[in-house]
Amino acid sequence: MPAALRSNQCKTVIAIEEPQLAQSVAKVAVHLWDDVLAEGAKAEDDVRATAARCKRGDTALIIHTSGTGGAPKGVMLSHGAILANCMGAFALLEKWIEPDKEVFLSFLPLSHAYEHLAGLYMPLSIGAEIYYAESVDRLVENMAEVRPTIMTAVPRLYEAMHGRIQRTMAGQKGLRKKMFERAVELGAKKYEKPGSLSFGERVVDALLDKLVRRKIAKRFGGRLKFFVSGGAPLNYDIGLFFTALGVRLLQGYGQTEAAPLIAANPPDGYKIHTVGPPVKGVEVKIEPDGEICVRGELVMKGYWNDDASTKEAIRDGWLHTGDIGFLDDNNHIQITDRKKDIIVNSGGDNIAPQRIEGFLTLQPEIGQAMVYGDKKPHLVALLVPEQDFVKDWARANGKEKRGLSDAAGDSDFHALIGEAVARVNKDLAQAERVRRFIVLGETFSVENGMMTPSLKIRRHVIKDAFGKDLEALYAKGTKVT
Repeated sequence: MPAALRSNQCKTVIAIEEPQLAQSVAKVAVHLWDDVLAEGAKAEDDVRATAARCKRGDTALIIHTSGTGGAPKGVMLSHGAILANCMGAFALLEKWIEPDKEVFLSFLPLSHAYEHLAGLYMPLSIGAEIYYAESVDRLVENMAEVRPTIMTAVPRLYEAMHGRIQRTMAGQKGLRKKMFERAVELGAKKYEKPGSLSFGERVVDALLDKLVRRKIAKRFGGRLKFFVSGGAPLNYDIGLFFTALGVRLLQGYGQTEAAPLIAANPPDGYKIHTVGPPVKGVEVKIEPDGEICVRGELVMKGYWNDDASTKEAIRDGWLHTGDIGFLDDNNHIQITDRKKDIIVNSGGDNIAPQRIEGFLTLQPEIGQAMVYGDKKPHLVALLVPEQDFVKDWARANGKEKRGLSDAAGDSDFHALIGEAVARVNKDLAQAERVRRFIVLGETFSVENGMMTPSLKIRRHVIKDAFGKDLEALYAKGTKVT
């Protein structure tokens, strides 16, 4: 409601509960949900008549892109595009879902195309219940309360869960810690090398199902069939971690211009390092430069009031996604990077920054990262420390009152971050290694415009804010050996 009052465009608000406001709302018409439903019941015949006049090809809505590479664009989606997405998702999951019995927990904003489909239209199409999380901070609590059967989220949430579980287990001792580590070890081996467990390992693994994995399942409500990951690339190690603990984590792929679902992993035969096969009704081809192109009813009608961008995105009926990847032998799509994000250094090496950023944020010390170095001799990075790690470090070093901004200016903490970067560099090719970095005292967030609602970093915004600092790293800075 406060946002509606600040807007010059918002004229009407429908509120589930009567808003308690100290200031006048004369410029905004407020209608209560129950009243709107009652009025709608009176006009049911008119609504049905209007719906009957709609055609599949008519524009159903305009939804905006995240704006990772510039200003958001209004995407015009038809009724048919949305229905095609719902049918594609249903065909993929048909063996695993029960219409009228599923429970979804939604926490991403519905203004984002991913949640619009996965958290609203698709659940409605199968008669599922939809619950809305109170906040990200209360998500685990809400999961225990709602006990969802299916939940969709972005990789950032799974990274945060992974970090929290790892920190909790790092503080454990004795048998409990050993059992957890063994469950991860055997679960990973079972996924990566099917049939490789010895008889003794199978016995232990079955026991760990009851002693470890079942307890973790209860943390998620106890009846979760699978998580779905989308909106950004999922790090393989994160997917493997949850899979090893008995939690199915299905990576999918799409974009707003495709309503947005293009491909997703099925619950049986999923491949963590891919985004799965194209869903039913979607054609995919790979251009000579590796760009993924899509055709089908799911493709947008165009960008609102932007014919030039529409013609650039859709050519001969094919949507050019801007993503680079390939189809494997099982028709699963594997994405390597965004076409516009690829860094070409001064030596001509092509470098995928998302891959390196994924390795960096797997380190317990690092929460967020952005790699920089196009047309430069080597890579540098902006690093945001993991906030819980900062608290633990400050407490252990007698710096109780120190927060993120204080840690960023602490030489001892800089050295600690340097060690984390050095660990990552050991497993990277020479051209991929981060040579210098800056530790930031603020996070990338939706509020400061540096992240999208689906929690992807907005590179152009970050570069505008820290461009001079990044350029200065090529003359001086913290060097990683």
